[in-house]
This record gives sequence, structure tokens and C-alpha cells, in this order.
Amino acid sequence: MHIQRQETKPRMSRAVIHNDTVYLCGQVAKDSTQGMAEQTATMLEKVDALLLQAGSNREHLLSATIYVRDMKDFDAMNAVWDAWVPDGYAPARACVEARMARAELLVEISVVAAVKK
Repeated sequence: MHIQRQETKPRMSRAVIHNDTVYLCGQVAKDSTQGMAEQTATMLEKVDALLLQAGSNREHLLSATIYVRDMKDFDAMNAVWDAWVPDGYAPARACVEARMARAELLVEISVVAAVKK
């Protein structure tokens, strides 16, 4: 069994690859002072970069769990999400309202994807 860990720190790895599956740690916005649309966009940019680094991309998404601080922002998050996910490649997805690690964070995502072959 081969497990590859990327950017490992004492508490977590940013990505773990096992059996051609990529598991990303939770990703948040680059700039948490922005609104929901901007936070979602920069969060997804980070997902793109980590997937690329792990040998995957958006077309290989398997599942996504999205945590939203307040469901009043659900539509703004979905507008960015819908434009980001390629047509025909939507993953299994859950979206829940959750308390964030820092009050200024509006959204966080955890992603699982297949490695490109």
C-alpha cells in the first residue's frame, strides 16, 4: 500500500494520495476579508492548484463537502461553484451550515478526486 502525502505539517497534510485517489484537506479563501463570491472563487483556485499538484483536476472530482457559515450566502456560493464545475463532471456533494474556525471565513471545502490516468 503506497500513500503519498504532500505539504505535511504536524497537524495535517494538504493532500494525501492513496490508490489513485486524492484527498484534500479543507480549503478556505485566500483573503477572508472578501464577500462570499470572492471567498468561494479564491478557495476554488486553491483546490485547482492542489489537484494539479496531485495529478488531478476538476474533471476528476469524486466528492465535495462544502461548509457555509450562513445559508443566506448559499446562492452566492453556488453561482461561483456552478461556473467552476465543468458541465457533466459534477461530483457527489454535500453542503452544510457550520461554524468556521475563524469568524471572518464564510466558506470551506473538502474535496476527493481521482488521479488522472
